[in-house]
Amino acid sequence: MVIPESELIINGDGSIFHLHLKPGQLADKVILVGDPARVDDVASRFDSVECNVSNREFHTMTGLYKGKRVSVVSHGIGTDNIDIVLNELDALMNIDFKTRTINPVFQQLTLVRIGTSGGLQPYVPIGTYVAAEKSIGFDGVIYFYADNEKVRDCPFEKALQEQLKWKLENVHPYVVSADVSLVEQITGNDIIRGVTIAANGFYGPQGRTLRLPLYDPELNKKIELFDYDGFRITNFEMESSSLAGLAALMGHRAMTVCCIIAGRVDKNMNTSYKGSMQNLINMVLDRI
Repeated sequence: MVIPESELIINGDGSIFHLHLKPGQLADKVILVGDPARVDDVASRFDSVECNVSNREFHTMTGLYKGKRVSVVSHGIGTDNIDIVLNELDALMNIDFKTRTINPVFQQLTLVRIGTSGGLQPYVPIGTYVAAEKSIGFDGVIYFYADNEKVRDCPFEKALQEQLKWKLENVHPYVVSADVSLVEQITGNDIIRGVTIAANGFYGPQGRTLRLPLYDPELNKKIELFDYDGFRITNFEMESSSLAGLAALMGHRAMTVCCIIAGRVDKNMNTSYKGSMQNLINMVLDRI
């Protein structure tokens, strides 16, 4: 099947539409970050840099780190951006841009998102590193793709609906798991494994109130008390669900690990969190 120009959009220079990357510029080990400026921070540890490309919020640098070829890519904020980035990264590895056909041999990506997050349990205080062993998606991205039920944890979803006494009728949370082998590889024995909610907003969807009241003011309290098969919900962020879900559907290995910078229970916040990210970046680079 030849993929039409309207579906696979290739720029005049032969690069993919949003990321502006060309085939061959992406490594099979990819670190994902939200902030474009953090790309420079991560790549400052590289021994050499072969590629530095920016477009909008998407910034990519590829280079060598201790003999490993690694790319670091910024995705901006939100699961909608993850949909763009994952599809285009996959296309760069698995579609022939000249013939617009899928390559006969699949190339698997290893993707680790490094982010910041708000903690929901007393055992994940500010400064803790939490890996999203499972992600709960308040977004609906995965429902647009066929066979999504194959990567969703439907019993977990049912327990979530029941225990949270879910009131938002037009929002249907889904649950996906990160790649098991990658979680083992990255977390070691010094990163907590948790359950992360990927919210489709920063304020109301994460239970914050400024001037607008919440539809379910008790939702965060119910989230903090949730317990299913030994799993507790540890933190909020905004991308992990679509990353884990889409990667699983595509056959890639993916996970998210976050530094807790806000205590949602104690209502405290560390706005000077950038320093605490440095060790996490080093850990992921060494282990990816």
